[in-house]
Amino acid sequence: MLELHDAPLAPLTTFRLGGPATRLVTATTDAEVVAAVREADADGTPLLVIGGGSNLVIGDKGFEGTALRIATSGFELAGTTLELAAGEVWTDAVARTVEAGLAGIECLAGIPGSAGATPIQNVGAYGQEVSATITEVVAYDRRAGETVALGPEECAFSYRHSRFKADSDRYVVLRVRFELEDADGLSAPLKYAETARALGVEPGDRVPLAEARETVLKLRAGKGMVLDPEDHDTWSAGSFFTNPILTDAAFAAFHARVRERLGDGVAPPAYPAGEGHTKTSAAWLIDKAGFTKGYGSGPARISTKHTLALTNRGGATTEDLLALAREVVAGVREAFGITLVNEPVMVGAGL
Repeated sequence: MLELHDAPLAPLTTFRLGGPATRLVTATTDAEVVAAVREADADGTPLLVIGGGSNLVIGDKGFEGTALRIATSGFELAGTTLELAAGEVWTDAVARTVEAGLAGIECLAGIPGSAGATPIQNVGAYGQEVSATITEVVAYDRRAGETVALGPEECAFSYRHSRFKADSDRYVVLRVRFELEDADGLSAPLKYAETARALGVEPGDRVPLAEARETVLKLRAGKGMVLDPEDHDTWSAGSFFTNPILTDAAFAAFHARVRERLGDGVAPPAYPAGEGHTKTSAAWLIDKAGFTKGYGSGPARISTKHTLALTNRGGATTEDLLALAREVVAGVREAFGITLVNEPVMVGAGL
């Protein structure tokens, strides 16, 4: 294992923000990951697990404890069954499954970060979520002191949530197993209207896998959601806020606020989210509350390509970012009575 002290953490995050860690350990095998976790737990040392750093906001003071960077590798494909080590680069893994002619995660192309983070957040985009294909998550259970394998029900997946996120200090993901589909080189049925539109087909249709992946990459790039070191719109954590899920009563009250503010002819986005619940769009709320693309005057601003991404324009601090996030949250709450919830994990920081 590689060990550094007073180590900068900002370069390990896509925001490029945050102070140093007292100690940074880089683990390249599952055994090294488990050993580092056990050592920290035995000593009572605070532990921060870092994968691709694409869903992480670290405070300016950094992290007093051990930061464990998971850099494990492993891509194993047997028929339609895929096993990924937690440190595998997610977007590269998606590309390899497409090349192998297997469907199920092709619309998750371009999402930055590591494979081990995907079940924690139940990563999803363009009509797909990893929970639809994950069959097992192998993790180190810090409470039990042993490695465990959890099936989909035990993972308790929901919208951008899981057992691992709910109990974030208990599990360290080591490996993720998926069951994909051999559809003769075609994608899974397209669920997202924007993707289908871009491909010139109807929702529910299948298209060649490579076309689905390339289309998603183009859509993401157009919103600044594909990492590019030269493009400050990608110095972000992608979507900074989750889409609110409202009860029927809360949605009715929200709709009334929309009519009052924007007029009777304006209807907010509404998507079914289970019985008695409706999901609406955080990006729409942010825009209609007056925070348009490029909003801000300091080094942290809303992306010029997508209102849901907060970005570091270079030279920002974490506090600059949080100040912008708080302004957006307060503005949306005042305009529509909805409190946005941050999607990235906060370490030494908070709204």
